[in-house]
Amino acid sequence: MTAPASLTPEQALTSLAEGNQRYRAGALRHPRRGAARRAEVLPRQAPLAVVVGCSDSRVPPEIVFDLGIGDLFVVRTAGHVLDDAALASVEYALEHLGCRLVLVLGHARCGAIAAALSASAHPGHIQALVASLLGETGSDGQPFGGPAERAERSHVAYTVRRLRALAPVLAPLVASGAVEVRGAYYHLESGQVELLDL
Repeated sequence: MTAPASLTPEQALTSLAEGNQRYRAGALRHPRRGAARRAEVLPRQAPLAVVVGCSDSRVPPEIVFDLGIGDLFVVRTAGHVLDDAALASVEYALEHLGCRLVLVLGHARCGAIAAALSASAHPGHIQALVASLLGETGSDGQPFGGPAERAERSHVAYTVRRLRALAPVLAPLVASGAVEVRGAYYHLESGQVELLDL
């Protein structure tokens, strides 16, 4: 694999797509997962991409992209809702690790989205998560809602827009073309990661 710092965003996307194809085909290579790789990344990390994803246990990015230790910088929260710590993590990967691609990975049957679409009250901090989702609006100006898959995809689009416009770090990097923020949707049944045109 080419050194991650020298990869363009498109080359990083190609690596992710190739790994997902192997995963879907059951032809996993399980690359860079042994003792030699642990030693290699001991002094420094240089991931090829940042993946902003959901905490859902069915969507582990390193597995669905058939990648190894140090290949991805993963930021996961329920429903890939971004608080200050998550945003700082993305900024760190860009500023200090040289990542040039941020992939927002939504998925089918997301429990956080389902909770937001329900009319129920939720205990503890789950209600704050739901309130965050309900505060979003789609690119068409419509409030969050609708059928689950539409809401899941809308949330990916919202997160991509938010990251692309995030000052002071991301917005200038995106505007200059140094960094790309892309969105994708994971299909639980097939294992396919669908790149979204956002």
